[in-house]
Amino acid sequence: MLFLKDVIKSELSAADGKQKGCLSCGSTKNINNRKYCSIRCRQNLRQKLNMRSGLLQALNTRYATFYFSDTKISLDIVPHGIKEVFRYESKRTTGNNPAADFSIMANALGNAWWKESKRTNKNYLASQHVLKLAKRCAISEGLQRPRLMRIPNIRGEVLDYLEIKKADLHSRELGRIIKNAYRRQVKIHHPDAGGQAVTFRKIHDAYKELLRWADNPVFIRRRGYLDKWYYDGENQKWVQPIPVRK
Repeated sequence: MLFLKDVIKSELSAADGKQKGCLSCGSTKNINNRKYCSIRCRQNLRQKLNMRSGLLQALNTRYATFYFSDTKISLDIVPHGIKEVFRYESKRTTGNNPAADFSIMANALGNAWWKESKRTNKNYLASQHVLKLAKRCAISEGLQRPRLMRIPNIRGEVLDYLEIKKADLHSRELGRIIKNAYRRQVKIHHPDAGGQAVTFRKIHDAYKELLRWADNPVFIRRRGYLDKWYYDGENQKWVQPIPVRK
């Protein structure tokens, strides 16, 4: 069981903040080039984070981030009207994934809030009490609220079939890039060149889909970090790390 005295106040180094492997559990098993080891793993962490968003609301959170290393988990909170980061850290528990460790830490902080609220009969004082348990840090460049980003709303497998990079979707020469990529795949996978008909059909369908997208590009607008889970206080929900352009 985690007690409040176990909440670490030491500042996490930038190196520790970088996650390797699955962005939900850290596992590198069968991860290949994927960001998550499974959809269920990603959904599990998101569920655990959202289930305890009441704590963030009680602390009047403008935005927050969650990230982890092999040895610790970290929750950074920036309340409305305060230009500082309040950092909570806890040692990883052997056998637990980050979602389970986060639940334990959030429960401990939540219990501290409720205990102080009942003692003082004032929610404001309870929130101040919990904030005092955190390590206060200056808002450095890496901890500033992320800018609103435009993410192409296109299936990743479409790009994979044509071997097109995500960064190419922002190019003014996208039409030419798509056609050249398609020609390269035709030379390799067309049945007349010894390729498989099923594979070539998927490539052709991906080509048509990407041309339609290029004619009418659709983007998802969201805030987020590359390697951290981000809590948006306006919408009161957590969002997963944003994809990296490649």
